[in-house]
Amino acid sequence: MNKYEAIFIFRPEDENVARGTALVQQEFQNSGINILEKIDPGVRTLAYRIKKSEKGRYHIYNIEAEPDKLKPLDKILKLKDEILKFVFFKKDK
Repeated sequence: MNKYEAIFIFRPEDENVARGTALVQQEFQNSGINILEKIDPGVRTLAYRIKKSEKGRYHIYNIEAEPDKLKPLDKILKLKDEILKFVFFKKDK
């Protein structure tokens, strides 16, 4: 298993953040991805508008996953309205 850092930007409204984080955690669990750490840096102003939003609520997940589990997860997460943007980075060992 490889270690990754996943950064998610949710719509800043509380109900969207709650639904979005629950959705992400459920999808990680369904895909067999282990969450090692979750960091909530809070609401930040975005550099540019994303889906008509000027602010976003950031969440950073340190996860452990097989590389082949991220591709199908990427397709699922792109369709969710609560998530403005997300990215996965592979961490060095």
